[in-house]
Amino acid sequence: MKEAFLLLTVITEEKTMEFKQQVVTALQQAIGAQLDARTIAKGIEIPKSSDLGDYAFPTFMLAKIFHKAPQKIAEEIVGKIDQQGFEKVQAVGAYVNFFLDKQSFSRDVLQTILVKGDSYGNANTGHGGNVPIDMSSPNIAKPMSMGHLRSTVIGNSLANILRKIGYNPIKINHLGDWGTQFGKLIVGYKKWGSEADVKADPITNLNKYYVRFHKEDVEHPELDDEAREWFKKLENGDPEAMHLWKWFREISLSEFSHIYDVLGIEFDSYKGEAFYNDKMDAVIQELEEKHLLEESQGAEVVNLDSYNLSPAMIRKSDGASLYMTRDLAAAIYRMNTYNFVQSLYVVGNEQALHFDQLKAVLKEMGDDWADNIHHIAFGLITSGGKKLSTRKGNVILLEGVLKDAVLLAQAQIEAKNPTLKNKDQVAKDVGVGAVVFHDLKNDRMDSFDFNLEEVVRFEGETGPYVQYTNARAQSILRKAAVEIDRDADDLTLTDPEAWNVLKALGDYPAAIERAAKEYEPSVIAKYTLRLAKAFNQYYAHSKILEANAERNARLALVDSVSRVLQNALALLGVNAPSEM
Repeated sequence: MKEAFLLLTVITEEKTMEFKQQVVTALQQAIGAQLDARTIAKGIEIPKSSDLGDYAFPTFMLAKIFHKAPQKIAEEIVGKIDQQGFEKVQAVGAYVNFFLDKQSFSRDVLQTILVKGDSYGNANTGHGGNVPIDMSSPNIAKPMSMGHLRSTVIGNSLANILRKIGYNPIKINHLGDWGTQFGKLIVGYKKWGSEADVKADPITNLNKYYVRFHKEDVEHPELDDEAREWFKKLENGDPEAMHLWKWFREISLSEFSHIYDVLGIEFDSYKGEAFYNDKMDAVIQELEEKHLLEESQGAEVVNLDSYNLSPAMIRKSDGASLYMTRDLAAAIYRMNTYNFVQSLYVVGNEQALHFDQLKAVLKEMGDDWADNIHHIAFGLITSGGKKLSTRKGNVILLEGVLKDAVLLAQAQIEAKNPTLKNKDQVAKDVGVGAVVFHDLKNDRMDSFDFNLEEVVRFEGETGPYVQYTNARAQSILRKAAVEIDRDADDLTLTDPEAWNVLKALGDYPAAIERAAKEYEPSVIAKYTLRLAKAFNQYYAHSKILEANAERNARLALVDSVSRVLQNALALLGVNAPSEM
C-alpha cells in the first residue's frame, strides 16, 4: 500500500495532480540523472505565501552533488527550465519557485469537479482489496461514553476514505461481550438488581450494579470469589449464566444501536470476543506444535526477545486464555475470511505494546501477512483534565453529549434563522456533526479536553462553520437560479481570492491520498477548514452574482466548493445541510 502512494504518476486520475507532475518533470529535465523523480517529488513544498509561487523546490540537497552554493544552483535550474505551461519560474534564494498558469489551472480544476461531481478525488489505489477495521467495540452492559467516540468516528472516517480510493473496508464492531466482568455483573444483578429495573433502563442500571460491585469489593473481597465462580459457570455453559449473558448482550446492542443511528454509522460485523471462544484452542495447539510456548511462573508465554518486546502471555497459570490468545484467533480468522490487504485496529494508544506483541507472535508463527496489520492509535478525550473511567463512575455518556449538542445547535438556529425549514433535522445534522468534526479535526494521537459549547459554535474552526459555508454556497446558487455551463471556455478566474480557492480545490485529491496514507482523518477536517476560509474570503471580496463575462466561472467556483465540502464532510461522517 505504501509503495503505491509514492508513485506520483499513478496515485490518481485527477487532472489537478498533473500540475505537480508538471513541476517534477520540469525539474528532472533541468537537474538531470543526479536526482530521480521520486526524490524530487518528496522535496517539493507549498509556499506559505502565493507571492512565492504555487510550488517551491529547495536546492540544498543538490549542493553536495554539484559542489555549488544552493542559490547558484537555483539560478542555473531556472535557466534550464522550459517555462511553457507556467506563468513564470524564478529563483528566490535557494528555492526554485513555480507559478502555475492560472487560466489553464482554473479551467481544468472547475471542469473536472463539475463533470466528476462526487467522484472527484476517487482513485483505484486499493484495487478492491479488503480492509477489516476493528473499531468502536464497546463493552456489553456498560454505557457508551465519550471514551468510545474516538474509535467509532475515526474508524468510520477511515472506512470512508479508504473506500474513496478503491479499497473495500469491512467495519467490525469487536464487542466486549466476554470476560470476568460478566461474573461481576451477574453477582451485582443478583444481589442488588431486578428484571423490572433492567428492562426500564438497561444500560444505566447494569452499569450501576457494575460500579457498585467495585465499591463493595474493597471491603468485601469475597465478592471477587463469587464473580469468578459465576464466570466459570458461564464458561461451562450453565443455563442461568448463559441466559443472563445473552439477555445483557441483546439489550446492550439495542441501546448501542440508537447511538449508532444518531451518528449515522453502520457495521458489517458484530462478532465480538465470545465469537472466538471455540477458536483459541487451535491457536494454542499451533503454538505448541511450532515449539513457541515457554513456561514462565506457571503461565505459558511466547518469547519475543528478538523483537525487543516483553513475552506475550498466551495462557495463565490456571489455564485461562487471555486477550492475546483471543486476538490471535481473531487475526487469523479475519485473514482466512477476508484475505485482507490491510487490517486496522482503531484502539487507544495505551494498547501499543499489545499490538506490537500480536504482530510479533504472528510473525513467529510464520504469518508474514502480520506486516499488514496496523494499530491505529489515538489519544484520550478528557473532562476537566481527567481521564474518563466506567469502573470509577467518572463517565460522560455519549448519548447525553449528542443530545446536548443538538439542543445547542437548535438554540443558535432559532437565533440566526428562526424561519428555517426542517429545523429539527438541521439541528441534528449540525449538533451531531459538530461533535464528530471536533474529534476528527484533532490529530488522532493528540489528547484533548472536551468543551461542548466551544464545539458547537458557528464561528471558528468548527464543524458548524464548515457546514455554514456550504449552506452559504448553496444559497448563492439558489439565488442565481441558472444552469452552469460546465463545458464553457470561460471557466477562468485569476483574481487572488479566487486563486486561493482554486488551489484549495485542486489540493483535494492529494488531501485524500495523504489522509489514507497516514490513516489520519484530521487531514480531511483541516482541509475543509482551509477551503471554507478561502471561500469565505472570496465571498467577502467578490460580487459573485453580478452579470458580466466572469459570472459563469464564479458560479462554477461556488458550485465546486459546495460539492467538495459536502464530499469531504461525508468522508468524516458529517452531514451538510443545504440551509442553516
